[in-house]
Amino acid sequence: MSSEEKTPAYFVHEKGMCESVIGAGSRVWAHAHVMKNALVGADCNIGEGSFVESGAYIGTGCTIKNGVSIWDGVHLEGEVFVGPNAVFTNDMMPRAKSVNPEFHLVQTVVKRGASIGANATIVCGTTLGEYCMIGAGAVVTKDVPAFALVIGNPARIHAWVSKKGSKLQFDANGIATDDDGNTYKLENNTVSIIE
Repeated sequence: MSSEEKTPAYFVHEKGMCESVIGAGSRVWAHAHVMKNALVGADCNIGEGSFVESGAYIGTGCTIKNGVSIWDGVHLEGEVFVGPNAVFTNDMMPRAKSVNPEFHLVQTVVKRGASIGANATIVCGTTLGEYCMIGAGAVVTKDVPAFALVIGNPARIHAWVSKKGSKLQFDANGIATDDDGNTYKLENNTVSIIE
């Protein structure tokens, strides 16, 4: 291809709407809407019927499945997976404007590589750790540590998972190795990769 030929930097379905500049290789599918001043990194997939509000941030390589709304104050680092119809909030005390005209934005941070299951609810003010996994339908009301698998309402730690999502089996010394040879250490209810 010559330097004068240009390929589209990203794809927006003819029935999708994108009012922001988004990263190269990203895709916005039918009936999805990315508002002005939303930030979407490269190589992201915004599923059908999803909504990305002004002020939201979606890092490189994220997958947003169908029917997800990413509100102002929600910050997804790179390589995050958000399952269909997962819910984020951004106000701890929401009221109709006629009752309380003040809006109190509360941020939510989802760290690199985290996965959020279908229909999970993420209450604002929480941080989801790197490579954590939120089970389908879970209700997250507090921070989730890196590599934790949480399930239920309210979400509680059920197990620990590797970068690829397989359950980790720790020995008596709190050491586990995944199928790729990565070694993990469990100490004080925290998991980290041993470099």
